[in-house]
Amino acid sequence: MQNILLITPPFTQLNTPYPATAYIKGFLNTKNIETFQMDLGIEVILKIFSKEGLIAIFNTNNQQPLTNNSKRIYALKNDYINTIDNVISFLQGKNPTLARQICSGNFLPEASRFDQVDDLEYAFGSMGMQDKAKHLATLYLEDLSDFIVECVDENFGFSRYAERLGRSANSFDELYNELQNTITFIDKITLKILNERVEEIQPKLICFSVPFPGNLYSAFRCAQFLKANFPEIKVAMGGGFPNTELRDLKDKRVFEFFDFITLDDGELPIELLNSNIEIPNSKEFKRTFLLENNEVVYKNNSTKLDYKQSEVGTPDYSDLLLDKYISVIEIANPMHSLWSDGRWNKLTMAHGCYWGKCTFCDISLDYIKIYEPIAAKTLVDRMEELIAQTGENGFHFVDEAAPPALMREVALEILKRNLKVTWWTNIRFEKSFTLDLCILLAASGCIAVSGGLEVASDRLLELIKKGVTVEQVAQVTRNFTESGIMVHAYLMYGYPTQTVQETVDSLEMVRQLFEIGVLQSGFWHQFAMTAHSPVGMYPEESGVIPQQNEVTFANNDIAFKDKTGINHEKFSFGLKKSLFNYMHGICFDYPLQDWFDFKIPNTKILPDFIYNALQDSTDFNTKPSAKIVWIGGKPTYETFTKSKKGNSWEMMQLTFHDKKNVTEIIVEKEKGAWLIETLEKISITSNNKMTFTQLKSDYEANLDDFELFWYSKSINSLREIGLLVL
Repeated sequence: MQNILLITPPFTQLNTPYPATAYIKGFLNTKNIETFQMDLGIEVILKIFSKEGLIAIFNTNNQQPLTNNSKRIYALKNDYINTIDNVISFLQGKNPTLARQICSGNFLPEASRFDQVDDLEYAFGSMGMQDKAKHLATLYLEDLSDFIVECVDENFGFSRYAERLGRSANSFDELYNELQNTITFIDKITLKILNERVEEIQPKLICFSVPFPGNLYSAFRCAQFLKANFPEIKVAMGGGFPNTELRDLKDKRVFEFFDFITLDDGELPIELLNSNIEIPNSKEFKRTFLLENNEVVYKNNSTKLDYKQSEVGTPDYSDLLLDKYISVIEIANPMHSLWSDGRWNKLTMAHGCYWGKCTFCDISLDYIKIYEPIAAKTLVDRMEELIAQTGENGFHFVDEAAPPALMREVALEILKRNLKVTWWTNIRFEKSFTLDLCILLAASGCIAVSGGLEVASDRLLELIKKGVTVEQVAQVTRNFTESGIMVHAYLMYGYPTQTVQETVDSLEMVRQLFEIGVLQSGFWHQFAMTAHSPVGMYPEESGVIPQQNEVTFANNDIAFKDKTGINHEKFSFGLKKSLFNYMHGICFDYPLQDWFDFKIPNTKILPDFIYNALQDSTDFNTKPSAKIVWIGGKPTYETFTKSKKGNSWEMMQLTFHDKKNVTEIIVEKEKGAWLIETLEKISITSNNKMTFTQLKSDYEANLDDFELFWYSKSINSLREIGLLVL
């Protein structure tokens, strides 16, 4: 028996667990509260996509195949049934030799998703056999998904289920009515697994973490089942969806399913729920909706403060089926492949966002508004704990925007401990990301960053309060790219007051960024107005007219009319098609007009705008407080005598070996001796920290002018192989 069962309902990701339950379990461990966690999503997927599951699917007669595609899949059902277990095993990383069979073209049955296979070379270039096989296996699963949607369950989706029922559902009516219908094929599988686990664990409290609209229906269906079959168990819901959408909850029918709905950070609310169950008269709650006297009430009567990030413990992934997750490669987008391929331990560098000003973002909510970083040593301790626990050394830091100063300290700590990790995160493209900082991040294992360029227009970036310019974004993305770190940009169109000219100019900026090679990945999305963003809270200031309904259930996305009257939706296809081509290094010479089937104005952006933004002048100003760090190895050295015109003096040759190259520098013997000693002092493994000022003072105590030496050819050579100014 465990006190609490933590559940992520279907469906989130296939390749790695959504981290919310692991965060909560890690915290509850610090309170000695026994818990068990499960990802119902991956468990249901593995039941469906198995030999037994496919036999059941093809024998289900909800709807006979109508399209030629589904008729073809049904005709090939034995081929699917006989290959599915091998394919899933391959995608779990257990059967790598199957890649050759899959790539042969004679192993997998093929339906409409394979129509794009002719473009594989175009889309992926000379990708490795394993990746190519993963992509083909993903198409195979998507064919089966199409069949399920048409013939078995129209709500099915790999990373969402019945999403339409949760999206912008101001009223509970549609979801409530759906829950009165007979359970679906997917529901039966879900509830069978849930029933077995509840009987095994016998929890007193079951907590559902619902991050997205696509998890909402399944959470309610599971809660409905629990109320009918285990009425003694209390049921709660928290997570990203209620945090953003259920803050104005009024419909008491919700509490036919759930006893409690908690908002924002879940640690203290769940600890108090557990106390209420252990001590029924406690009646102390934190940010919790419940039903009292047949009315929906919001209880926030606890005087206890939320826990600091240093107090919440290390996420605990135990109980989850870590070796069962499947890696897929859906589309030819390098950042999206990071999301879906490989297993990542999820961590957060800082609670909230250190910037907290973007007008399209839900900055009024605590999960963004309350900024609290974690000490670098604590964070790297947690990384080491997770490596020991999971056997995985890949990390995705799920920050709103990782703070550059903390990223620097984390990178230094990783290198100091000689940890071999791979990590990526979300950032703001701010000027703090110098080339030296990016080199440090790459050396520590950073492979990719994603950040919001949003609308590539300086007027609109200022309106959004993004705090960056397009020129600055270009310079920062250049720094990351030159360091070997992949850059993904989130792109936005249709922001209030955006003109057609600005949309066209934004596309031209993006074209130049890809053509010059400082962006490797991107994704366009249309602006959506949310209730908790500055635009949603003060629409009149942004020139939009909201179309609001009465809210008794969910409240986040708000329909609106832009006073410009522009139909931004019509740009969607052209923006995305052009981006797909730019990501693959082609069609840069196409006129922008070619991407649209309606007339657009010519761009007003000069064709060399980004190129000119990247023309650096040498910066001879180093901040006195800048840290000077050496991340290279120890040099070998030898001394020799140099003679000229009857004079002779001793010189020193220092030889540095890195993984690829050999670098030699020759300096006077005294300077060489100072360099050897100093590089040891400021090396990554040393506890010494020297600023530029301290370095200058140390040099000039016995030698001549420091500036002449610092900007010499010898030091420039060292700057290229690991002498960093941070």
